[in-house]
Amino acid sequence: MEKIKKLFGGIDLSWKKLIIFAIIAGVYTAIMAMLPIATDTSFADITISFEVWILFGIFIIMNSKSAKESSLKCLVFFLISQPLVYLIQDIINHSNLFLTYYRNWTLWTILTIPMGFIGWYMKKDKWWGLAILIPMLLFLGIHYSGFLGETLYFFPHHLLSTLFCIVTMIVYPMFIFENKKIKITGFVISLIIISVMTIISLSNKTTYNTTLVTNGGSAGAVFNDSYKAYLEDNKLGNVHIEYDNGLEDYVVNAEFNRAGKTNLILEDSNGNKTIFEIDVKRDRFDINKK
Repeated sequence: MEKIKKLFGGIDLSWKKLIIFAIIAGVYTAIMAMLPIATDTSFADITISFEVWILFGIFIIMNSKSAKESSLKCLVFFLISQPLVYLIQDIINHSNLFLTYYRNWTLWTILTIPMGFIGWYMKKDKWWGLAILIPMLLFLGIHYSGFLGETLYFFPHHLLSTLFCIVTMIVYPMFIFENKKIKITGFVISLIIISVMTIISLSNKTTYNTTLVTNGGSAGAVFNDSYKAYLEDNKLGNVHIEYDNGLEDYVVNAEFNRAGKTNLILEDSNGNKTIFEIDVKRDRFDINKK
């Protein structure tokens, strides 16, 4: 507990340490963005979402000596780390991400100036400090809901990010503030946000809608509306044959609520079956005729 508490105000965060921290964060994020094995995992989430960057920001805020210093250090940290993410990828992959994608982050970088300044006042251990923290807790709650949906669909992918959001939502009010009433209130607010977002995520399950095969298509499927289409493991979702007006032919459309491997079976009116192996990912699939 003492080690965790030290992170929230017990670190001598010099400018040299801040710059090294920013470089490491930028390099790590760039590597995760390029590493194929990290695709669709919690390790790559830092490249597209905010939960870890919120932690970095709060760490800088809590270890700054003044509101002005907090504001400037947050700005410098993001001015170094964010461009590095894209520049490293551009150098290695000969891409153009810095000019095309980084501009989407410039507004967020500018916003670190007021956010760093206002955020520092959480250190005053007052009730309005909790009011400053609550928007961050709500933002994390939205992230948590999204990650939970992805985890349920593509388990265990994004599980670490789901747990990270839960843990940080509880840790922030408990370790930022000293006042017990503020701690408890913040803890209860975090629990409420987690509970509400869990219900929302479970009520709006992540799905993947796609066309699996077309009649006479490259997969080698031949069928019409007299056929039956079904999955060997129906826990993954549902499939059905439809006529596609654009293609002017029959297709098998699918609605998956879970990733995994199973067989797609096309059965004619005489009971003859054509079987396809399918491997369903988050937003893509592989299919092969047996």
